[in-house]
Amino acid sequence: MSQVEARGKNLYFGYFFSPLGPLEICFSEKALHGLTFVNRLKGMSLFSHPFLFEVQRQLMEYFTGTRKEFDLPLVYKGTPFQEAVWSSLLKIPYGETISYKDLARSLGRETGFRAIGAANRANPIAIIIPCHRVIGAQGSLVGYGGGLWRKRWLLAHEKKYRESCLQSI
Repeated sequence: MSQVEARGKNLYFGYFFSPLGPLEICFSEKALHGLTFVNRLKGMSLFSHPFLFEVQRQLMEYFTGTRKEFDLPLVYKGTPFQEAVWSSLLKIPYGETISYKDLARSLGRETGFRAIGAANRANPIAIIIPCHRVIGAQGSLVGYGGGLWRKRWLLAHEKKYRESCLQSI
C-alpha cells in the first residue's frame, strides 16, 4: 500500500455492507481516503466507479478470509505523529496484535501509549489501517472507534483465518 497525494482531488462516497454493519468508503479517482463504520446511511447512491469496486472486492475477500493484506493506495492526513503511528499499524501482520506500550516503544515514545490511543481514535481508514490489532498490556481489549464488539469480532476473525492458513502449511 502506498500513500498518494490528494490535493485538489474530487472525493466520492460509497458503501460496503460488512458483517459488522455498513462501512462508508471515501475515495478519489485512484486512492482510498476514508473507511468508517456508520450506524446510519447518509443516503444511498447508485454511484459506480472502478476504484470503489476494487475497494469493495478487497473488503469482501477480507471478510471471507481470503485476503490477509490490502493492496490499495491510501491518502491519510494527520499530525506527523499520527501519520507515523498509522504507518506503523500497517506493518502489524494479519492475525497478530501489539500492545499500546510496545507500539509506543517502537516509535521511540516510551510513555506515549496514551498518544497511540489518540492516534488510533483519529484513524481515518478502519480495518485497512489495522488499529484493531492494538491491545492493552495484559492482552485486554481497550478502545476502538467502531466499538469493542467490532474489535473483538475482527481479532477473532483474523485469528480464525490465520490459524486455518497455518494448518494448511
